[in-house]
Amino acid sequence: MNARSSSLSLAVIGAGPVGLALALQASRQLPHAQVTVFDVRPVDAPVAADPRTLALSLGSVQTLERLGVWPAVATRAMPIRAVHVSQQQPALLGLTVGTDREPALCIRAEDERVAQLGAVASYGAIVAPLQAAWLAACDAEPARLSARFGTRVTALKPLPGGIELDAGVAERFDLAVVAEGGVFSDQARKGLTRDYRQTAWVGTVTLAGSERGVAYERFTPNGPAALLPLPDGPEGHARASLVWCVPSDDDPVAPLTDAQRVAVLDNLFAEGTGRITAVSPLKSFPLGLNAERSLVQGRTVRIGNAAQTLHPVAGQGLNLGLRDAHELVARLTRQPDIDSALRRIQWQRAPDRWAMIAATDFLARSFTWQLPGLSTLRGFGLAALQAAPPLKSLLARQMMFGRR
Repeated sequence: MNARSSSLSLAVIGAGPVGLALALQASRQLPHAQVTVFDVRPVDAPVAADPRTLALSLGSVQTLERLGVWPAVATRAMPIRAVHVSQQQPALLGLTVGTDREPALCIRAEDERVAQLGAVASYGAIVAPLQAAWLAACDAEPARLSARFGTRVTALKPLPGGIELDAGVAERFDLAVVAEGGVFSDQARKGLTRDYRQTAWVGTVTLAGSERGVAYERFTPNGPAALLPLPDGPEGHARASLVWCVPSDDDPVAPLTDAQRVAVLDNLFAEGTGRITAVSPLKSFPLGLNAERSLVQGRTVRIGNAAQTLHPVAGQGLNLGLRDAHELVARLTRQPDIDSALRRIQWQRAPDRWAMIAATDFLARSFTWQLPGLSTLRGFGLAALQAAPPLKSLLARQMMFGRR
């Protein structure tokens, strides 16, 4: 027996940005569906203070605008006006670009005729308004919408035409969407997994003489490093979120003092980045790929980090999850037969999903390959894209909206 979306009972497991965005979209686009959100954290947990940095594509910004929460997020976000990608110490430099300058690619919002390419905000700045909007929706329609914070879901059991969810007591739903995240080292292994043997060091740096609103990606012999622009600090200093990826087996960052890290980072990034004057205490976590081969298993759908955990080299994990959520609700709206909708969403999301998985996996693994001329090829690719505006615009659209 197939349930209909007009009477759909939907469980959303995980009240992070992807789960809450899906729940809000479902509550509005499926006006007769019963939607319940489960999360282990208490409803009064200080989620707004969570400082983890997330990169939002323009498509994700537009999603938050449609949900009515972007004005609240924007007050604590920094627009990305440009993305600058360069390579440190490329081999055979003159052969790749015909100049003594390092190869680089720069994508600017004005060239793509958009106000911004995306934005950078903390996890708390995004989740707090989404949670407030969901709680308000639950208060407005308590018979249809429910928030089950402080509740852990311990098991999902397939049923004919539905799913049984164990959250202390067994409950039946027509469909369960798992949107719980987590980092690579904490997750159970999925169908496709790869340990990159790389460590990401993350924190915040202070910059002097930098251009506001520019995200910098730097390819180095040890791995990629990125600076994502943040709102200015309390004294008006420019700040950026740092993601610094290095080999785990021979970690060059761990033994350094903060002063030494500032000196290394200031030398690592290109001259146009600005001078790095200070760095916060850094935290580290291991990097790997952990992906389900399919988003759909019976009446269970996994989205966001529950479906795939990616290397941060492209900063696209959240954006991919928000696109998963948007397309799932849109498909349920257009196709009320749940099983047919799930079959369609599995095929529909595959190109965007696997293109992003393949791209980030290739880039992450390329830093472990000891192949002569590899950096030369990478530098040539950056220079070639910079010299070909149509290809650069195609890449920019992929960054902003995913593969359509």
